[in-house]
Amino acid sequence: MADVVVENFRTGVLDRLGLGHEALHELNPRLVVLSITGFGHDGPEGGRAGYDQIAQGEGGLMSLTGASPDDPQKVGTPIADLLAGMYGAFGVLAALRERDETGAGSVVRSSLLSAVVGVHGFQGTRWTVAGEVGRAKGNHHSAIAPYGLFRCADGAVQIAVGSEKLWREFCAGFDLDPMREPFTSNGDRAANLDALIDLVEDVFADWPAEKLLERLAVVGVPAGRVRSIDEVYEWEQTRSQGLVIDVDHATLGRLQLPGPPLRFFDPAGAETTARGDSAPPVLDQHGDAIRAWLQDRR
Repeated sequence: MADVVVENFRTGVLDRLGLGHEALHELNPRLVVLSITGFGHDGPEGGRAGYDQIAQGEGGLMSLTGASPDDPQKVGTPIADLLAGMYGAFGVLAALRERDETGAGSVVRSSLLSAVVGVHGFQGTRWTVAGEVGRAKGNHHSAIAPYGLFRCADGAVQIAVGSEKLWREFCAGFDLDPMREPFTSNGDRAANLDALIDLVEDVFADWPAEKLLERLAVVGVPAGRVRSIDEVYEWEQTRSQGLVIDVDHATLGRLQLPGPPLRFFDPAGAETTARGDSAPPVLDQHGDAIRAWLQDRR
């Protein structure tokens, strides 16, 4: 029997087969089970059905995303689904390490709700410690300014003026007075964000985006553009990081797919990332090999 099992939180396949966690561990005491649910397996709403966008709303993420508090928006990727799987993978790795020490398996539980709440970080402690409720601020940071998207002559750029030193350098680079009221401190700038946006966009109004990004690089202010998905996957930097891979599909032929977001290196800096990427299998493509493996494990 396999040493790791992932439980399907929507279909409850294991329960329908009469294979509860205790029964599974009787069959294999070393088993690590990952169980991902919508809102947790217990608590007043344990067992509630969960889908990504519902969890984004219930977990507070949508209240932080959008043009304003009156315009809640979901994130453009199924972030709750993805994060729940990532947290689950972290938990499985920890459980496997523990099993190395104890010889015993365990059950790892995650949920869409815990994944969303778990990444609030700054906004979470802003409420639990300071009693402040974060609200959607569009494309601008809720506590650091100027930090966000600003229009220029032919589009928009993003800048991150994340310190008073950067503010002074930004002002010097664009002939602004860093002590101009009411923008003398980050707190002042955040409190007067609308006026600050007007000021910065007035400065950027005659700058084409490409030239503006070059100027910001010289000034030393972190900046970037907003790329479309096709631009991202054609970008040489994306490709240099192994984020686009070539694979041979059994029916579709040669394909390009998004690549893995991790790379591995030895201490000397030589890359050791395993290669040999493969395409998603067609139905039963690996069936014979899996059945043979299961037969050998009996």
